[in-house]
Amino acid sequence: MDAPQPDHTGGRPYGRPYEHMLAPPPAGPLLRGLESLGEVALLCFRTGRALLTRPLPAAETIRQMHNLGVASLPLVLLTILFSGMVLSLHTAGAFKDIGGQAFVGLMVAVSMARELAPVLTAVVVSARVGSAIAAELGTMVVTEQVDALRALGVNPIHQLVVPRVLAGLVMLPVLTVFANLVGVLGAWAVAVFGAGIGSRMFWDAAQRLPFDDLLLGLVKTVVFGAIVTVIGCYHGLRTTGGAAGVGRATTAAVVTAIVLIYISDYFLAELMFSHKRVF
Repeated sequence: MDAPQPDHTGGRPYGRPYEHMLAPPPAGPLLRGLESLGEVALLCFRTGRALLTRPLPAAETIRQMHNLGVASLPLVLLTILFSGMVLSLHTAGAFKDIGGQAFVGLMVAVSMARELAPVLTAVVVSARVGSAIAAELGTMVVTEQVDALRALGVNPIHQLVVPRVLAGLVMLPVLTVFANLVGVLGAWAVAVFGAGIGSRMFWDAAQRLPFDDLLLGLVKTVVFGAIVTVIGCYHGLRTTGGAAGVGRATTAAVVTAIVLIYISDYFLAELMFSHKRVF
C-alpha cells in the first residue's frame, strides 16, 4: 500500500496552498496609528484650505465661539482658581521655611503663565467641548446629515470643521488670559491669609513676571486649541455604528486630545523655555 502523500493544500479546496497569502494581513496597532495620523494630517490640510475660502460661515463661527469660550469660562475659572490655591499652599510653605517668601509671587506667576493656565484650560475645554464636538458631528454622520450636506453641494469641512477650529484658535487664548488672572488671585489669597506672606511682597514679586513668558504661554494655547477642535472633528466625522459609535468617538476624542496636549506641551516648553531662567 502506498504511503499517504503529504497535504500541501493547507486544508483548502481546489489544492491552492498559497491562497491565504493573498489576503491582506490584519491591521496592527502601529498600522492603525499611522493611518489615523495620515487622516488627521489630511483633515488639517483640508481645513487650512477651507479657511482661505470665502465667505466664512460667520454665524456658525460666532455660535461656536460662545459654546467654546463663554460657556466654558465658569468651569475653567473654578478649576484654575483652586489649582492656583493648591500651588500656593505648597510653594508658600516650602519657601517660607527657607526664607524665600519674596519669591512666592514670582514662582506662582511663572508657573501659571507657562504651564498651569494653558494646560489646564486646554484639558477642561477638551473634556467639555472636544467631547461635544465629537458627539455632535458623530450624530450628524450616523443620521446621514453630513451626506445630505454633500448632496446639496455644501463642503462639510467648510461648514462644520472650520467654525469649530476658528473658535478654538481664538477663544482658548482668551480663556487662558482670565485663567492666569484668577489663578494668581487664588494663590495670593492662600499666600497672604494662609501662609502669612505680605500682600505687597507677593505682588511685587508677581510683577517681575517677564511679559514674553505670558505671551509664549498664550502661543501654546493656540496649538492646544487646534488639537482639541481638530481631534474632536476627526473622531466625530469618522463615527460608525450608530449610538454606540457616537459614544466611542466621544471617548476617543477626549482621551486622544488630552494625551496630545501633554505631549505637545513638553516639546513646546522645550522649544520656548529651555533657555530661560525663573529667577
